[in-house]
Amino acid sequence: MPDSVPYGRSTQHPSPIPEIHILWMTSGLGCDGDSVSITAATQPSIEDVLLGAIPGLPKVHLHNPVLAYETGDDFLKFWHMASKGQLEPFVLVVEGSIPNEKIKKEGYWAAMGTDAATGQPITTNEWLDRLSSKALAIVCAGTCATYGGIHAMSGNPTGCMGVADYLGHRWLSKAGIPIVNVPGCPVQPDNFMETLLYLLYQVAGLAPMIPLDDIGRPKWLFGRTVHEGCDRAGYYEQGDFATEYGAPQCIVKLGCWGPVVQCNVPKRGWMAGIGGCPNVGGICIGCTMPGFPDKFMPFMDEPPGARVSSNMSGAYGRVMRGLRSITKNTLNKEPKWRHPRPQLTTGYHPKSY
Repeated sequence: MPDSVPYGRSTQHPSPIPEIHILWMTSGLGCDGDSVSITAATQPSIEDVLLGAIPGLPKVHLHNPVLAYETGDDFLKFWHMASKGQLEPFVLVVEGSIPNEKIKKEGYWAAMGTDAATGQPITTNEWLDRLSSKALAIVCAGTCATYGGIHAMSGNPTGCMGVADYLGHRWLSKAGIPIVNVPGCPVQPDNFMETLLYLLYQVAGLAPMIPLDDIGRPKWLFGRTVHEGCDRAGYYEQGDFATEYGAPQCIVKLGCWGPVVQCNVPKRGWMAGIGGCPNVGGICIGCTMPGFPDKFMPFMDEPPGARVSSNMSGAYGRVMRGLRSITKNTLNKEPKWRHPRPQLTTGYHPKSY
């Protein structure tokens, strides 16, 4: 992976890229929830990025079918230009899982636009084939695009998968950037926009190669578990578990996978620091993980390992709660020398010189 010269810069003649296009593909198998989600971002907001309110960024043009004001051929012209190498540079954002078009003899699973030469729909797979080699970077928005998500669960008829499954997990862009995965169902708004902002700064030569974990997630966003950022984690440590929804205690026994799921939503919240699944009483079902949903089902049942760990925590917690109760009762009493009697009992002794 090259790490010496950021794209858009030369070691001899630094020259920042004046503008960049973002082609946002929503023709995968999905619900457009990630496009809707990013409209709630504030750190940064999509408006700030597009209107040039962030210092140091190149001019950004967004081409997203859900958010664009162009329609039909006016919209698709940018995609055709990009496929011919006439739209440089651009970042390809993919939303939705990638179906397997090889498993059937006729028809197609997903497509966008029509090929003028053949009169046939251009499948999502074909767009990926056309654009991936020309993109500065590929960013997957949401769990469907990153790992396949709900559409790729056992028993699905489409054989769909994540972008890295389709292109290969060792794929690199022409700038040497691996596929960047920002999972979530839908993606957390600021997680995605912060990742996109990092890549734009990298384009401008103001940031090093984006740090990713071994499955393509930004390390600084997905390096810790839900449990580590959860306000309920202290209850787990004390062996104090909720038995019904609405209770403030740890909700592992209600089906929460927080102790093993890598996600920052409890710490970051959902919008403007507010919300997020465990923060509002919801269990974590592991939607940022490659094994979602199959390996986390059935939802709302106590996770397999939770019974052992929570029982151990319960035994340990009873002892700790007893000890802490003694200490708490002691700390809830003022020191005995605070009184209005004529004697000074603080332990102060005047010095004589």
